[in-house]
Amino acid sequence: MAYQTALTIAEVINDIHRKKYLLPAIQREFVWGTDQIERLFDSLMRDYPISSFLFWSVEKEKVKDYEFYEFLRQYHERKQIHNPEANISGEEGITAVLDGQQRLTSLYIALKGTYAFKLPRKRWDNPDAYPERKLHLNILASSKEEGREYDFRFLTTDEAKIKNDTTFWFPIPAILDLKELENISQFLIDNGIFSDYTKEVASFANKALTKLYKVIHIEASISYFLEKSQELDKVLNIFIRINSGGTILSYSDLLLSIATAQWEEKNAREEITKFVDEINNVKNGFNFNKDFVLKSSLILSDFTDIAFKVDNFNKQNMLIIESNWETICKAIHQAVELVGSFGYSRETLMSNNAIIPIAYYLFKKQVKDSFISADSAKEERKNIKKWLVLSLTKRAFSGQPDNVLRPIRRIINENIDNGFPTEEIIEHFKGTNKTLVFTEEDLDNLLSYQYGQSYTFSILSLLYPSLDFRNIFHIDHIYPKSLFTNSKLRKLGVPEEVLGEFKERVNRIANLQLLEAIPNIEKSDRPFDEWLEETFTGSQEKESYLTKHHIPLNCSVDFLNFIEFFNAREDNIKTSLQKILMVNASINV
Repeated sequence: MAYQTALTIAEVINDIHRKKYLLPAIQREFVWGTDQIERLFDSLMRDYPISSFLFWSVEKEKVKDYEFYEFLRQYHERKQIHNPEANISGEEGITAVLDGQQRLTSLYIALKGTYAFKLPRKRWDNPDAYPERKLHLNILASSKEEGREYDFRFLTTDEAKIKNDTTFWFPIPAILDLKELENISQFLIDNGIFSDYTKEVASFANKALTKLYKVIHIEASISYFLEKSQELDKVLNIFIRINSGGTILSYSDLLLSIATAQWEEKNAREEITKFVDEINNVKNGFNFNKDFVLKSSLILSDFTDIAFKVDNFNKQNMLIIESNWETICKAIHQAVELVGSFGYSRETLMSNNAIIPIAYYLFKKQVKDSFISADSAKEERKNIKKWLVLSLTKRAFSGQPDNVLRPIRRIINENIDNGFPTEEIIEHFKGTNKTLVFTEEDLDNLLSYQYGQSYTFSILSLLYPSLDFRNIFHIDHIYPKSLFTNSKLRKLGVPEEVLGEFKERVNRIANLQLLEAIPNIEKSDRPFDEWLEETFTGSQEKESYLTKHHIPLNCSVDFLNFIEFFNAREDNIKTSLQKILMVNASINV
C-alpha cells in the first residue's frame, strides 16, 4: 500500500462523475447530514486538513468478481438513500473507495447534485416535505454561526434568490464552470458586486470566491493511499481495521459489509436494504433499519451467540443466513404485518426488538400468510398482542435486549406446539427487572401518560381489545384540546381558579379515546356533549358507546363538569386495567 500524489477536488469529482471511482459492496451507505457537508467546506476554505483517503485499485480482470456501486448524487431522505448499482463493462480497471466515501459523496453532492431532507412538522409521506436543495456560499459576509468562518448553506431555489446588503448566494456547482481564475472577476462584475456594494463587501466577495476556486481547482487536498492487492480477504481485513475502531463506520454497517463479502449467491447489501424498505412500507409505515434485520437473522437462525459482533458474522453463519434468507424475510414480514394489524406504526412501536420474538415464533411455526386474519389463529394473535403490549408498556427491551431475547427464544422453542407462550414468558421474568407484571404504582404511571407520547397508544390499546385495527384509528381528545386555551375556557364559563386544573388534564389518558378515522374527522373540535347527542340518538346506542370507551354512564358530560368527568373516567380506566393486567392477583412481581 503506497502513498500517492495528492489530487485536486475537481479532478476527483470529474472522475467520480465519469464512474472511474466506485464504491465496493462492503461500503456502507451515505449518512452525512447537511450540517456535516457545510462544515467540510468551511474546513477546506480555512485550510484545515480533512484526513487522507484509502483507494483500492481493482484490475480489469478482477472487476467482474465483485459488486460495485456508484456514488450518490441526488440525495433524497425518503426516496433516494441507496447507491445505484454500477454497470461494469470489465474493459478497464476501476478505483474503489475503501475509506473516505462520506467525504467524497459530500463533495460530489455539493458540486454536482442536490440534498433533499424533510421539512419539520410535515408528514414523512408528504412528497412536498422534501424540497431539493443545493449548497450555496454567501459571498458577501462571514458566517454568524459559532465555529464557522464561511456561510455555507443548502438552500432551495427560492431561498437562494434572496439578496440584500449582506447576502448573495453563490451556487457551489457553478465553481466548476469557472475554468480560469480570471473568470471570478468577470462573475463579480456581471452580478454587480463591484458596482452595487461597498468596497469592503466587494473585497470579501472576491477573496471568498477566489479561495473557493483554489480549493476546488488548484490545491491538491485529496491525499490518498492506494492498495493494489486483488485478494478480497486482505482488502476486507484492511477495511475492518480502519473502520472498527471508532465512529467513522457504524458497527451495523461494518457487519453488513462483512456479510456482503461472505454471501456467495445473493448480494447481502442489496437484499437487506431492499427488504428494509419493504417492511417500512407495511400498513401505516415503520422505522426499521439494517441493524434490526441483521439481529433478527442471527436469532431466527438459532445461533447460540446472538451478540452483535464481528465473530458472529463468520463465513459459516453468513452462508446459513443466506440459505434461509427467503424464509427469514417471510417470517419478519408476517410479524410486521401482524403488528401493523394491531394498529402499531413507526410512531407507536417503541422497540423494534419486540418484533423479533414474534417473527421467531412465526418462523418456527412456518405459518401461512392467512395467519394474520384467519379465525383459526384468533387466540394465538390475541396472546401475541397481549405479550407485545405488555412488553412495550413495561419497556422490557430497554437496556440489554439480548438478556430478554435469549430466554424468550428458548421458551418459544419449548412451547412451540402450544401456541404463543405469553403466560410462560410472564412467569419466567417475574421477580426480575424485566417483569411484565404490573403493580398499583405502575397503573398510576400508565394513567399519567399524555397525548403525543409514544407509549400512549399501547396503553389505550389495552382498553380496546376488540377493535379491528385493520381499520384506521386515531387518538382523539374526548373534550377537544382546541377549547382549552385560557380565553376559550373563560368564554365557556370555567371559573378562574380551576383553569389550570382543566388544562393539566386535557392531554392525559382519561381524556383520550381510540376513534375510527372518519368519525374522528366528523367529531373534529365539536364540544363533546353536543357531538354525543347528535351522533347517538338512541339511549341503547349511546350506552353502548359510553361502555365501550369506559365512560361512566351516570356522569354529566357538560363541559363545565369536565374535572368530575375526567376523575370518574380515570377511575373506570384504572379498574379496567386492574382486571386486564391482573394487578390485584400479583404478589411476586
